[in-house]
Amino acid sequence: MRSVSAQTPGTPVDLKTEHLVNPLGIDATTPRFSWRLQDPRRGARQTAWQIQVSTDSLEPGRGAGNSWQPARQASDQTLVTYSGKPLRPFTAYFWRVTAWDQDGKPHTSATARFETGLMHPKNWQGAWISDGADETIKPAPYFRKVFQTGKTIRSARAYVATGGLYELYLNGQKIGNHRLDPMYTRFDRRVLYVTYDVTKQFRTGANALGVLLGNGWYNHQSTAVWYFHKAPWRNRPTFCLDLRITYDDGSVETISSGTDWKTSLSPIRFNSIYTAERYDARLEQPGWNQVNFDDTKWTAAKIRSAPSANIVAQVMHPIRNVEAIPARSLTKLNDTTYVFDLGRNIAGVSQIRVQGPAGTTLRLKHAERLTKDGRADQSNIDMHYRPTDQSDPFQTDVITLSGRGEETFMPHFNYKGFQYVEVTSTQPVTLTQQSLTGYFMHSDVPATGQVNSANPALNKIWQATNNSYLSNLFGYPTDCPQREKNGWTGDAHIAVETGLYNFDGITIYEKWLADHRDEQQPNGVLPSIIPTGGWGYDWGNGPDWTSTIALIPWNVYLFYGDKKILIDNYDAIKRYVDHLEASSPNNLTSWGLGDWVPVKSKAPVELTSSIYYYTDTRILANIARLLNRTDDYTHYSSLAARIRQAINAKYLNQTAARYGSGLQTELSAPLHWGLVPDGLSAAVASQLAQRVEADQAHIDVGLLGTKTILNALSDNGHADLAYRVASQETFPSWGWWIANGATTLYENWPIDAKSDISLNHIMFGEVGAWMYKALGGIKPDPNAPGFKHILLKPNFVKTLDHFEATHQGPHGMIRSAWRRSGSGITYLVTVPPNSTATLFLTDGQAYADGRLLSPTTNAGVSGRQYRLVAGSYQFEIR
Repeated sequence: MRSVSAQTPGTPVDLKTEHLVNPLGIDATTPRFSWRLQDPRRGARQTAWQIQVSTDSLEPGRGAGNSWQPARQASDQTLVTYSGKPLRPFTAYFWRVTAWDQDGKPHTSATARFETGLMHPKNWQGAWISDGADETIKPAPYFRKVFQTGKTIRSARAYVATGGLYELYLNGQKIGNHRLDPMYTRFDRRVLYVTYDVTKQFRTGANALGVLLGNGWYNHQSTAVWYFHKAPWRNRPTFCLDLRITYDDGSVETISSGTDWKTSLSPIRFNSIYTAERYDARLEQPGWNQVNFDDTKWTAAKIRSAPSANIVAQVMHPIRNVEAIPARSLTKLNDTTYVFDLGRNIAGVSQIRVQGPAGTTLRLKHAERLTKDGRADQSNIDMHYRPTDQSDPFQTDVITLSGRGEETFMPHFNYKGFQYVEVTSTQPVTLTQQSLTGYFMHSDVPATGQVNSANPALNKIWQATNNSYLSNLFGYPTDCPQREKNGWTGDAHIAVETGLYNFDGITIYEKWLADHRDEQQPNGVLPSIIPTGGWGYDWGNGPDWTSTIALIPWNVYLFYGDKKILIDNYDAIKRYVDHLEASSPNNLTSWGLGDWVPVKSKAPVELTSSIYYYTDTRILANIARLLNRTDDYTHYSSLAARIRQAINAKYLNQTAARYGSGLQTELSAPLHWGLVPDGLSAAVASQLAQRVEADQAHIDVGLLGTKTILNALSDNGHADLAYRVASQETFPSWGWWIANGATTLYENWPIDAKSDISLNHIMFGEVGAWMYKALGGIKPDPNAPGFKHILLKPNFVKTLDHFEATHQGPHGMIRSAWRRSGSGITYLVTVPPNSTATLFLTDGQAYADGRLLSPTTNAGVSGRQYRLVAGSYQFEIR
């Protein structure tokens, strides 16, 4: 087949394996391939595809695939699963796809690649080693090994699995730009390994490998209320490494971890993922990771048992220092005290450059706010810390200088949540505004969404929401980056749509759902924080929180159209729902925390928890139908109907069209989650609108209500009121935070609250997704997920002049943009190739080129519908 350039309309682009571009070291035996079409033509679509997969990099270019080459498939599918010859470990595979367009013409992609890793624990040759020290020993250990290579190297790969955290060095060079590898798991049930291409760092002859180990969550030496220091897996950090070298003659040699490695303590005298790091530059050993270093005083490494026999590839977007943030201002309080302000709240670390006499100790105290006298104030974020002494100050790096000229320090094995850094020193030092830089760290997920509007406050709310989402994405979703860093389940499912509209997060969520499966009890119960060292199985883990087990897979499926996450988690969802069913004989449950941190009113816990029980059961029934589990579909559909009936029987006053006492959450949650009986939604929504108006168009909800209040209004004819609520700039509101200087979302509506006052929390983050759904109107269709068919339901709210949302879905860029003009609304739409859309208009009619368009007939549906094929459109709505 003829290869064509990437600019030719119809060409497959953005090729991914396991949702990553050219990944190294995957373990999947049947990896997923995906692509999209680059084709701006109206009606662009794929009519057939064919893939070639080969171990020969030239073969796909010749139209051949020695590993898999299925016949031409007459299909518009752009996500397919490998079903060729069994994949071999340690092997590079090359693939490309040919797609036939709507005219039957073939277009062939450029060649992509993926590389398998070990694929099975039996393929590890290295031993797990440590320095033999006790888990209470605080300095971080170095490890090194020198080895010889006598032949020309074709390629080299390093595979590293760790209990704890690590940095890998070859001939003095740090390998890769990841931070905090490997990602946090329940180490006694699953350990992740990472693959690196280290070919370029090799030298002919002698080479030196170096490993620096950190504690991470594996050896938690700080003490806080979640008892991570008592985790069942806790031990001195350990690692296993295989360096696999392939020579030009085809021979293979593996350099592995073992007792021939040597170890010594490093200048990192203490490191905690939860608090901070202490570093004594006087103890540096220059050249420790290079060939000619004298390691005669180092000791032999010790063999250790593996944390778990389940060692799997880390196949996900890594954590990185994504953005450097220079200090916006510097305040010198005296010769030994400086306060840096980054101008925004972030998760990450600070790097300082300083010169001073040997033995000078600097303390870098990180905080989100300042006291009245301008010092760092941690009183809002250190409340759950329970230190046993003064040796481990919260979010405070402690550095001792060597006195050898200008020195640079950035912590290796932690991150913090902060805007301000107070630097105090034991002797006077000179610092400038340029002496300190902040680094925004998070899982480096590609951005997929953009929002812009005529309302600057709304734009800032969207930006603050994204800042908080990313600040809480570290290989798993967390609640806050400072005082907890916990994988709180409730926070995560409330914010999942915000994450998926804005970022390509599937790899993070797939990993986190594996954490769920690791943590689930045999009876189906999940803890409220995941991963956990044991805390959270008896508090905070009702269905209003741990519905993550159903809500996250379902939402990922809607956004990506990929069933794998449903298949992988089906049994876990079923066990969870079965536990709820067994413990809820009357089809209602009061197990849960309820509408957490409300403004002033709180809905009954039984109502909100039972609604999530219903939602989980309905999702399970839907998945059963998709996976052809007929008996399960019948059972759980019936169970969902009984739960719905029980909720309505107890809480719905049909005559008054009111749930409970008519609070915002009591009314909006049944509307949003589909519990309102047919024909009654408009009346319940009217009651909700009246309640919100009585609250002066401000929210009166907690965590669960923030998910539902705006959506319930917008989806039921009250979008203008929802916009008034979302764009408020007086208390209580998201805009109130912005008006008071917030660059992230807060944990509580009052800025001066006495508790629950982290200034970087994601739990109230649904507002970001709402902008896409209600103002942009971009929604996935459950009957054609992955935006194969797009539901466009924009609300042209009267008090906003223009709004634009874009989302990069699996098939390409979706755009929904509108602007008020003299005659009505100018509405711009882009439907990506290989997709279709339905535009829903509740008010007005659509014109194109001055011509009135005929809507699609759909009996029983109010408003007008317009069926759109791929392409870009400009409509006038009058």
